[in-house]
Amino acid sequence: MADQKPARTTLPGAYDGGAKGGITPIDVVAMVTCALWLLLAGGYFLFGGGNSDGSLRFILILMIIVFPVALIWVAAMAARSSSVMRSESARLQAAIDALRQAYVNQAQQGRSEAPNPVLVKRLDEIAAAQKNLVSSIALLSSARISDTAQAAPPAPAPSSSNSAAGDDQPALSLGTPAEALQPPLSTTDFIRALHFPETAEDQEGFAALRRALRDRNASQLVQAAQDILTLLSQDGIYMDDLRPDLARPELWRAFAQGMRGRPVAPLGGIRDRSSLALAAGRMKQDPIFRDAAHHFLRRFDKSFAEFEKAATDAEITDFASTRTARAFMLLGRVAGTFD
Repeated sequence: MADQKPARTTLPGAYDGGAKGGITPIDVVAMVTCALWLLLAGGYFLFGGGNSDGSLRFILILMIIVFPVALIWVAAMAARSSSVMRSESARLQAAIDALRQAYVNQAQQGRSEAPNPVLVKRLDEIAAAQKNLVSSIALLSSARISDTAQAAPPAPAPSSSNSAAGDDQPALSLGTPAEALQPPLSTTDFIRALHFPETAEDQEGFAALRRALRDRNASQLVQAAQDILTLLSQDGIYMDDLRPDLARPELWRAFAQGMRGRPVAPLGGIRDRSSLALAAGRMKQDPIFRDAAHHFLRRFDKSFAEFEKAATDAEITDFASTRTARAFMLLGRVAGTFD
């Protein structure tokens, strides 16, 4: 009926005595302890402590009766507060797990139910993050166009003396591409570009990203990582929220040299179940996401194999901490790279 109130659910093993306002087991233990102590102290004063003077008797009463009883009740209240805190913490964790599970089920099954206000707020945050990402991409694209225009050398004007010379002089090669004139990309810039800028004000991050995009090999991995990170963000999967277990550089080197399967399984250090479930569901249902993920994994394999040849162990560790490497750990587990 409409007037009925929903039954209150209590987690198994959760403390609920404080909410009901009744006597709890902790209170019973405290009262029994106090009663025993009062009996012992009273027996002492009745049968052994009656001959002391007034001042000493008052001090003994404080030390033997009042202080221990007060300490017993302080300990009881502390234990009761601790139980309440554990109960509320368990309730909060259960609510978070239920919310996450509901979101995973909704994303996988495609059910059209009334949206949860908390989920709506989360989706709004995702939309705002996507707008910021689009703005950053637009800023990066405009900067890349301007840098390319500046780097392109002007076409030389034809000279009358050259035309008069005719076949007496050999022809010069003027078809050198602009990227061939650029200095090689440093390892630091390559790693920094794969982590992407932290904020819109991260000038160093954008500078490293622009330099990486001017490098032919690095730009392919950067663009593939950018595409897959954008697709993952549509499901609320952000690399900054993941805390992977980092593997030793020796395992990364073995992976770069062609080892696959169980021996390099520690490389898939992502343990977040909801992110793995969402990515696996998207991989099965969305062909665009699946193609982008496989393209990203291929580019990562090829680029890291080249990077590992000249990289130190410290540089490999920094590489493994980037957002691009975290996306590889997540998608590698989903695609079965470490099975």
